[in-house]
Amino acid sequence: MLEYFELNAAGKPAALMIWLHGLGADGYDLEPAAQMLGAGNVRHVFPHAPARPVTLNGGMAMRAWYDIAAADLRWREDREGILASARQVRELAGALRGESALPLVLAGFSQGAVVSLAAAAQGVPGLIGVAAMSGYVPRFLLPVPADMRSVRVLMAHGEQDEVVPFALGKAGRDALAESGVAVDWRAYAMPHTICQQELRDVSGWLSGLLEQA
Repeated sequence: MLEYFELNAAGKPAALMIWLHGLGADGYDLEPAAQMLGAGNVRHVFPHAPARPVTLNGGMAMRAWYDIAAADLRWREDREGILASARQVRELAGALRGESALPLVLAGFSQGAVVSLAAAAQGVPGLIGVAAMSGYVPRFLLPVPADMRSVRVLMAHGEQDEVVPFALGKAGRDALAESGVAVDWRAYAMPHTICQQELRDVSGWLSGLLEQA
């Protein structure tokens, strides 16, 4: 099972939120983002992706949820790698929810956003929402299974993103909406990063989810 660390809720948790980091980072990278949400009633969990060679980076091994062949992210998509990581996330979620049966939210940045969406498409028990930040939807996920239509998705993206093009993120939003998924879309004047306004929007979206859970 994936290695992880966590931030416990203040008191009895109302939900479990699993955060998936981007390429070359680790779970600690998203800890400040989780803290800035101000969601004290949520148990936050931060898994670390395993180290693997990444073709785009000359085969150098680094923490990565899947391989990337080229700057064109949809060229030679690593379907097996994405699905394998999605299964690991599902396994972790199942083990954590086995302790509490809490409503589950996935949040991911860049590669982590892609794997969050892939896990949702595979089906994760108790999943109520996915916050996909600066990510995209791989071609092989479309059309998404009908079961995913019960999951609320927030997609957020920087208009000056130099890593995952804004148009690619927006195309993923459109494709999910066409598949019948309820998608909230947010755009920001920023590059490939996370901004404070984005976290405020994620916080508001999360509060709305938990009110309905």
